[in-house]
Amino acid sequence: MAPAFEDETASETNFSDVEQLHKSKVTVVGSGNWGSVAAKLIASNTLKLSSFHDEVRMWVYEEILPSGEKLSEVINQNNENVKYLPGIKLGKNVVADPDLEHAGNKIRRSSENFDLDYESFVYCVVDMRLLWLVVLIGEKLCSEGCNHVVFVTPHQFMEGICKRLVGKIRGDVEAISLIKGMEVKMEGPCMISTLITDSLGINCCVLMGANIANEIAVEKFSEATVGYRENRDIAERWVRLFSTPYFMVSAVQDVEGVELCGTLKNVVAIAAGFVDGLEMGNNTKAAIMRIGLREMKAFSKLLFSSVRDSTFFESCGIADLITTCLGGRNRKVAEAFARNGGKRSFDELEAEMLQGQKLQGVSTAREVYEVLSHRGWLELFPLFTAVHEISTGRLPPSAIVEYSEHTPRLNLLEGSAQYC
Repeated sequence: MAPAFEDETASETNFSDVEQLHKSKVTVVGSGNWGSVAAKLIASNTLKLSSFHDEVRMWVYEEILPSGEKLSEVINQNNENVKYLPGIKLGKNVVADPDLEHAGNKIRRSSENFDLDYESFVYCVVDMRLLWLVVLIGEKLCSEGCNHVVFVTPHQFMEGICKRLVGKIRGDVEAISLIKGMEVKMEGPCMISTLITDSLGINCCVLMGANIANEIAVEKFSEATVGYRENRDIAERWVRLFSTPYFMVSAVQDVEGVELCGTLKNVVAIAAGFVDGLEMGNNTKAAIMRIGLREMKAFSKLLFSSVRDSTFFESCGIADLITTCLGGRNRKVAEAFARNGGKRSFDELEAEMLQGQKLQGVSTAREVYEVLSHRGWLELFPLFTAVHEISTGRLPPSAIVEYSEHTPRLNLLEGSAQYC
């Protein structure tokens, strides 16, 4: 006897439920400037991609606004992050949620009800104040079926985060790092993507580019570059997740090159800020940017022979360098540092000017300096060396142009990993 029509309907309904569970669920952890923009980008794509749930949850570090309202409630009421991205609608499918316990229980119930482990999440870990959320998220959610992780947090905290996440993330998870920085260990420099892979045993791509968040938020045309190692299909998955008509994302098989471009350009931006603060003019700034690009390329190729020359012509390279030296926060604070003759510290200026956002250029300059000093390369990279020594008060800001007294050996600057 053929099954009753009602049974067929029930079967179809159950199949639909299972299909929903197979879909990836995107969660943006953090509600800062770039975190909110990331939520906006991703939310516009989850509505179009059949492999993702429409809803994008944005985990918020709860704050009480001057009005006495909770930030998460205002975001949900207005569809706008009034503190970190005012005036921008995030998308009606973005839901701000500060309650981690609720999320953990919700996911656990879904898995128990359907006896499936298909729930997957994309985490954007944003803003230093949210690091404690990272630990809780890793412990409560990653073990529940997370299969995509986006890391976007100050690079200084990634080693501690990874240690807390060890054993709590499955080996089939795919990660992507939007972090511009590196760790310096006794054995040498360690890129953040490598730290993630080695610590957590997962594959990690990177995404870098000329990406000033406020401009992307108002949908001005921008680009970014995904760097991947071997699996082009995984890279294309990330490209689809982030791409919009106004945010063009491409992929290149050069993780280290893409990541080092995003890391080192912040050091050059500090130098550009010194030039602006001293009112040295456009010619000088252009010269500093050109020499900075040369040192970026040389440093990258000395560390990793696999770095491709063509990577420096992608958005992550020359484009990101130009945009950061013209309008980034590192340039802005370095300009103020130089205008004050180096008498006010970067920490003081950062707290005053950035409203909770963090600089990366100064700490990266220190880390690069450690590598140069340890390997005997200081004279080969006079600009990088000068940025660190000015930032720490050893030299005056005007010393940024005195690198010309040094004559780096160009054969080494154009060399490869044999000098490591």
